[in-house]
Amino acid sequence: MGTAILACQTLQAELTLAVQETKVDFPIIYIESGLHNTPELLHKRIQEEINRIDNVDTILLLFGYCGNSLLGVKSDKATLVLPKVDDCIPLLLGSCEARKNISKEMGTYFLTKGWLDYENNLLQEYERCIERYGQSRTSKIMKIMLGHYKRFMLIDTGAYALESVLVKTQAVAEKLNLCHAVTPGSLRLFHKLLKGAWDDEFLVLEPGKAITISDICGGNEVDQTQLGQNTSLKLCEERVK
Repeated sequence: MGTAILACQTLQAELTLAVQETKVDFPIIYIESGLHNTPELLHKRIQEEINRIDNVDTILLLFGYCGNSLLGVKSDKATLVLPKVDDCIPLLLGSCEARKNISKEMGTYFLTKGWLDYENNLLQEYERCIERYGQSRTSKIMKIMLGHYKRFMLIDTGAYALESVLVKTQAVAEKLNLCHAVTPGSLRLFHKLLKGAWDDEFLVLEPGKAITISDICGGNEVDQTQLGQNTSLKLCEERVK
């Protein structure tokens, strides 16, 4: 028996680097990141993949809680191990505390190359709005979508060339009158997960036990001001007519 990894596609570059650095040799299954917009479908897809995985006694999950998408997920055959994080941002910054400290400074919309490549994100919505509505109406729609956000922050995880995305994020930030910053990321939680250093930063579930709300982040209440990076474009369009 062995170990398998089930991970969000958004984290592919970072997981690839962490696997190289830790020299583990576990099979990896990626879940398409677009499902984040519909947590119930993401939940279904994750559970289906867990049910398909056979001949392993441990499954490592690289996901955040992501809108309750992990609620009720379980494996009848294998132990599930996952970081105690409410979404992927603490995974890429290295801790929930790092994310909280940055967000205290101002409302921050976090980005990585993975999110820009795979996620339905604000930059994509901006480009679609410009093409469809022009600059004036787009500015109004973006103001609603941004809500409390005052800054774009690109997380430099070391897993991709920063210059490949920096020009684009800076340009859009300028057009939306947002601050722009870059912060170093950390693959610390990736390394601990892969090397089996499962302390109180991780949830370890024996076969048959399902993930509950209180399992994530020690039952702490999620900071709602940091959620909502997938604000619905359709809802914002309805409000700007």
